[in-house]
Amino acid sequence: MKNIAYSEEDINQIAKQIIATVASKCLAFYAPMGAGKTTLTKALVAELGGVDMVSSPTFGIVNEYHDTNGALLAYHFDFYRLKDEMEAMDMGLEVYLDSKAWIFMEWPEKIPNLIPTEAVIIRIEILNPTERRIMF
Repeated sequence: MKNIAYSEEDINQIAKQIIATVASKCLAFYAPMGAGKTTLTKALVAELGGVDMVSSPTFGIVNEYHDTNGALLAYHFDFYRLKDEMEAMDMGLEVYLDSKAWIFMEWPEKIPNLIPTEAVIIRIEILNPTERRIMF
């Protein structure tokens, strides 16, 4: 397990380490509000060659990102506003999870029984206003 303290200017290096280390393309981010889950997702999408503007899918629940050839690269979920797991099922979560795309999940604790067993758990702690700790 990696346990790394970092600041925002280190985020691209953190993204490279995650991509080089993880055994699954499904990543579940556990972190408090304001810890940098979306910022990390932006860095991951960029590192993977994504060309889309990355933003939090809080209201839409899911965003999709593509590479330079227009091919699907990743799905980015934000489950913060879900009331229960049935809402995730109703939106077709299993179809997204069955894709070959990268999956980035914010607030996976809202759907504990639906997280794939192969998902890599990534925890982010706020150390202070400019530093975070990531564990994966």
